[in-house]
Amino acid sequence: MNTDGMVLIPGGTLQMGGDNEQADPNEYPKHPVRIDSFYMDAREVTNQEFKAFAEATGYLTVAERAIDWETLKSSVPPGTPRPPDSLLQPGALVFTATDGPVPLNNVGQWWQWTVGANWQHPEGPGSSIEGRMRHPVVQIAWEDAEAYAKWAGKRLPTEAEWEWAARGGKEGAIYPWGDEPVGEGPPKANYWQGFFPYENTEKDGFFLTAPVGAFPPNGYGLYDMAGNVWEWCSDWYDYDFYKKEAAKKPNPESRKAWNPMQPYQAEKVLRGGSFLCNDSYCSGYRNARRMSSSPDTGLNHTGFRCARSL
Repeated sequence: MNTDGMVLIPGGTLQMGGDNEQADPNEYPKHPVRIDSFYMDAREVTNQEFKAFAEATGYLTVAERAIDWETLKSSVPPGTPRPPDSLLQPGALVFTATDGPVPLNNVGQWWQWTVGANWQHPEGPGSSIEGRMRHPVVQIAWEDAEAYAKWAGKRLPTEAEWEWAARGGKEGAIYPWGDEPVGEGPPKANYWQGFFPYENTEKDGFFLTAPVGAFPPNGYGLYDMAGNVWEWCSDWYDYDFYKKEAAKKPNPESRKAWNPMQPYQAEKVLRGGSFLCNDSYCSGYRNARRMSSSPDTGLNHTGFRCARSL
């Protein structure tokens, strides 16, 4: 089998779950998990790689397809009014910095539904991936990532595999590089420096995505396991999964979706943080940090990498 661009991740026992006081309740209880050896992409899938897939197959991403309101309304609270036709057009969510400080409990202040936004136009009409072919592809829904992985003869990693790989052999470490805070020492990842969501000092040199591999790899030779873009995993997101016996079995994978914060939609797991993460907001670059989104959602800070079983 072709494993070019992949790294062999040795099997072992992962102590899965939160490592410090920033951990959320869904990261507990910390528990041992046996992981079999597997291969993982050393880098996030790039625009160049996804373009080859789209051209070879004619694949249209979710963000490029017409929107069916009858399908969409099943994932929103009952009684939600039908949006105007002007918004029921192909598109995706795009980050827009606010003008100043805002409460951080309403993501709608910095995410805007943008008609015409997709992987080729990440920030909407007028934007382009020209000059960004080595950047991670974004505006990718889970089902887009799954389609690419199957075409490439690979698969998406499980949540447990992802965390094991991110730790890079450093048991109990908070971040892929160790325990040193992200803002101390040499540059470690592409993340939000300054005051989220209105002032990014771009100390790392990037406001949006960075080329894959722009920062040092972790102990397994994997790049950008922290920051740059959130990465899809195969699991359905179950807020309480770690409390269940299934989570302690070898190579676990959650097959039931439940998020008390989004009770009307089934969501898939996201890992690794993005260029928008900051300790004041999500600290998504922590190894144990869990996030989720509906499998048909595209955002301009969401991408993926693939895995392959031995």
